Amino acid sequence: MTECNPAEDESKSAQILWKAGKFSWNLDDRALVMAILNVTPDSFSDGGLHLDLFDTLAAAYRFIEEGADILDVGGESTRPGAVEVGSDDEISRVIPVIKKLVSSETVPVSIDTCKAEVAAAGLAAGATIVNDVTGLRDPAMIDVCVGSDCGIVVMHMQGNPRTMQNSPTYEDVVSELGSFFEERFETLVSAGIESERIVFDPGIGFGKSLSHNLELLNRVEDYRVHDRPILMGLSRKSLIGQLLGDPAMSRREFPTQALTALTRQRGAMIHRVHQVREVVQVLRMTEAVMGS
Repeated sequence: MTECNPAEDESKSAQILWKAGKFSWNLDDRALVMAILNVTPDSFSDGGLHLDLFDTLAAAYRFIEEGADILDVGGESTRPGAVEVGSDDEISRVIPVIKKLVSSETVPVSIDTCKAEVAAAGLAAGATIVNDVTGLRDPAMIDVCVGSDCGIVVMHMQGNPRTMQNSPTYEDVVSELGSFFEERFETLVSAGIESERIVFDPGIGFGKSLSHNLELLNRVEDYRVHDRPILMGLSRKSLIGQLLGDPAMSRREFPTQALTALTRQRGAMIHRVHQVREVVQVLRMTEAVMGS
């Protein structure tokens, strides 16, 4: 497990690349693993697996044992065509899980939501990261984050989950992502959010065609802004089935691991995944070779 240190440790402040409440990470040469914990009935890969609190906590503890650095708890599916969930329902799904996790574990918890009310409730319950697939476009979400010291994941998405895969179009996907990240960085920092709290996610599969996704996977450093870390969420994504001509979700793990190694080499330092142990091993082996 990657070491988490109190952010107030001034002796290591020069190395800190990402801050999230009392946690901080030096991401110079060791990538983080963010484990996906969806408390939803309809997520594309694991919908319905973690609806029972006991099962959810059992999965979370297994992820921690396998080496997860962060647990990302979500209560609304963002798969293409997903039905929107009301804030009250989303809160009722995620808050009991977050409270249990933060009361008994030292691994930080992330709240995966695009709703300011849900983010605020998650932070109040003890989460230390807000993971927003809409890139904090809602000013209310910015206000929630300004009032906290949470870490922030800013994702790019063209359209919304219900429409994003209806003919996504870009003149230059890498340039447009870079411009979006630059604008978001300036907006958030101007609002009062410390730059070291921000990381960016290109949103693989969110309003992108197969060719767009492949270009983004290959050119990670070209859309990185202000030396902020890149989070890569490509676990079990449909692009794998498209490339291999195999729609079976159960056969997407090995390709996920291959893409994880590739994007780690390209500079992605946070990896959001469903299967933890294998990805941790892939990252450590890749980093051993890179460091040799």
